[in-house]
Amino acid sequence: MRNNWMAIFALAGPLLAACSSDVPVEVPGEVQAENNERIRAQHGTIHGGEGILQWGGTSDDGAATGTYSGIGVNAYLWRASLETIDFMPLAQADPFGGVIITDWYSPPETPGERFKLNVYILDTVLRADAVKVSVFRQTNTTDSAWHDATVDGETATAIEDNILTRARELRIAAIDSQQ
Repeated sequence: MRNNWMAIFALAGPLLAACSSDVPVEVPGEVQAENNERIRAQHGTIHGGEGILQWGGTSDDGAATGTYSGIGVNAYLWRASLETIDFMPLAQADPFGGVIITDWYSPPETPGERFKLNVYILDTVLRADAVKVSVFRQTNTTDSAWHDATVDGETATAIEDNILTRARELRIAAIDSQQ
C-alpha cells in the first residue's frame, strides 16, 4: 500500500511541474478581495449581501457605466487592452481576474529580440491607476539561446497610456451612442 502512494506522488510531481509557467504571474489576494468588496458596494448582489454578484451597472441617471458589465473588470479598459496589444499572440486572457498574458512576439524589424506582456486591470472604474503593464524582453545571442534583457522603463508606461487613451475613446463613443 505504501509503495502505491509513493508511486502516485512520484508521478504527480512531474505532472504538476509541467503545469508551471516560465514567468510567474501574481495578482495579490488583497487586490482581488478589495475589488470584490468595491463591486458589492457599488452594484449589490442578486441574493442579498453575500450572494451572487450582479452583472452590469448604471449610474444615478440610468446611463450604463461600463464598470461591471459581464466581466470582473472595467469593460472599456478590458477592450482597450485587447485592441492595443492585438498584434501580439495571446497566451491567456481572464476577463474575471483582469489578467491578459501574451506569448513571445518578435518584431519583423528586430528578429534577434522578443517581447512578452502581462496586462493587469485592477479596478472596475476607468481610472489611470486601474491598469498595469509588465514588459519582458529577451535577446537571441550567437549561441542561439534566448537571454533576459533590460526593458526601458518608459515602454510599460507608454503601453498603459495607449490603453487608457483607447478606453477613454470607447467610453466617449458609448456615451455618444446613447444620446
